[in-house]
Amino acid sequence: MPASPELIAQATSTLYTAVLSDTLDSLGYRQQAMAGSVRPLDDSLTLFGRARTGLFRDVYHVEPDTNPYELEIKLIDDLQEGEIAVMACGASGRIAPWGELLSTASRMRGAAGCVTDGLVRDVRQIRKMEFPVFAGGIAPLDSRGRGMLVAIDEPAECGGVLVTPGDLVFGDVDGLVVIPQSIETEALEQAIAKVTGENETRDCLLQGMLLAQVYEKYGIL
Repeated sequence: MPASPELIAQATSTLYTAVLSDTLDSLGYRQQAMAGSVRPLDDSLTLFGRARTGLFRDVYHVEPDTNPYELEIKLIDDLQEGEIAVMACGASGRIAPWGELLSTASRMRGAAGCVTDGLVRDVRQIRKMEFPVFAGGIAPLDSRGRGMLVAIDEPAECGGVLVTPGDLVFGDVDGLVVIPQSIETEALEQAIAKVTGENETRDCLLQGMLLAQVYEKYGIL
């Protein structure tokens, strides 16, 4: 069952990746945090929205008289408000699917950001835009002749996590987590409740209580 707009709004203002990761662990979903190598270009920005997936494959030559960006353009032009382009590039480390122009086009569509385990360029310009982008690395490369988008809006593994179109993706300075649609309401509600418990735990510690005493009382660490 999709989370209500009210719950999404509360989650946006309340949650962070660590509490979401803990909550997903407790629900039995222990493979939902992307690899630590996928990092934000701007540590101050938070990303939260629904995934639109793109799957890349490696290529090693430039096809003449073809548009290698055709599917990529289709995906970006179809982004809706609050959606996140999730570009799955695999482990080759040579595909750079994202840069300033795609960030600009996505922002104009109302997109919430981009996540890729590939590379990104035009970092200064993207940071200036304050558009949330998480990437597996930085390089000045063009994807042409190195990678090609071969499928959109299909399940794809990005940063070690299987992402299904429509899944919720949350990212901040600590990393990224993917919340499956099938449990999103339960996960968000439990994570919000856990934040309340963590706040109470913190208050007790600031009052001088021992960690063992606080853990015994709240069971949160």
